[in-house]
Amino acid sequence: MTIDVLRRPGLAERQARAAVAVLFFTNGALFANLLPRYPQIKADLGIGNAAYGLAVAAFPAGAVVAGLAAGVLVRRLGSARAAVASTLLTAAGILVAGLSQSVVLFAMALFLAGAMDAFTDVAQNAHGLRVQRRYGRSIINSFHAIWSIGAVTGGAMAAGAIALDLPLGVHLLISGVLFGIAACVALRFCLPGPDTEPAEGTEAKEAKETNEGSREKASAGGGRSVMTSRTRYVLAALVLIATAGTLVEDAGNSWAALYLSDSLNASAALAASGFIALVGAQFVGRILGDRLVDRFGQRAVARAGGFIAAAGMGLALAVPTVPGTILGFAAAGFGVATLVPAAMHEADELPGLKPGSGLTIVSWLMRLGFLLSPPIVGLVADEAGLRLGLLVVPLAGALVVVLAGVLGARKRRPASGEGQESAAAR
Repeated sequence: MTIDVLRRPGLAERQARAAVAVLFFTNGALFANLLPRYPQIKADLGIGNAAYGLAVAAFPAGAVVAGLAAGVLVRRLGSARAAVASTLLTAAGILVAGLSQSVVLFAMALFLAGAMDAFTDVAQNAHGLRVQRRYGRSIINSFHAIWSIGAVTGGAMAAGAIALDLPLGVHLLISGVLFGIAACVALRFCLPGPDTEPAEGTEAKEAKETNEGSREKASAGGGRSVMTSRTRYVLAALVLIATAGTLVEDAGNSWAALYLSDSLNASAALAASGFIALVGAQFVGRILGDRLVDRFGQRAVARAGGFIAAAGMGLALAVPTVPGTILGFAAAGFGVATLVPAAMHEADELPGLKPGSGLTIVSWLMRLGFLLSPPIVGLVADEAGLRLGLLVVPLAGALVVVLAGVLGARKRRPASGEGQESAAAR
């Protein structure tokens, strides 16, 4: 009876869930409004592919540099206020990037926006997990799916602005003000009080017992983590799987519109469809992902996803057409939809590591995919063409197919006798 009451969310919890969903939505939509404008910015600045790749790498570089400070900001301001404050600063950085008259200022603005985006990412996830604890069941995946909706919405807004010939500054100012107001309104409905507040009732007691047990084990082992060679291999493989997912995402973020417009002569509005297709298909994959994993296991889902990404984008690059390329980006987005959550989950369960260590390592190192991909693809594009540079997408998919064995297999279903015994016990 007590558990049922604890797991029935009240009005405050439902409002907080909606508020966090708004924060995820705005986070996805803000940067997505800038991405389809990259070809125009590149042309206005008069830079080559290599310089462009280095410039857009400033965004993930800012996220990497600022990532370690995000926890301090959340502890000082609280997760909700930190998420909203960094959202407003992200919008400001994106606006400055769009109005930049030099590649240096463009890169500096992207660096600031990336750093603020890293703060937003940590803060909104922290508050989402706090709401999840109030719910007593998993809801965090729904927030990430809503982020994808926000990204699609932002990309569609940019495509519409391009089609209407709306000036870049006006477009980004409108999106920044709109989503900044939405974030401020959401703050009013977030959970009040400190983020470290204990759970209530049975959940608090269980958490206390678990923490005491963890401390006793840590004391017995001297507080040290014992990592075997097998654990190191699995952790490295998980980092590569997560990085493969970020490489594919970055291909859609940084190069989809540019490849469609420059290499395939698509109109500016149509070129935005590549990014929209990738993020939209990724959203579909996230919505279906939980059911697919429950039925087939994370290993099979990731392996199939890697194959879909490799085959879909590989075929699009082998036979370059505008419709085929848009479908190729969609296949890539669908294929990598579950990779990062899968790698994080498996890393958090690794034996021989302190709690949270595996998750922290994967989360930190996977950002290298966003940091290294733009300049590498840009250099290859300048030497041999962007079509060859985008081979990073099918190669990433193939890498996942090879490494997916480290992920969890399908869980064994109980035998008929076991099911009957469980039913009888209930």
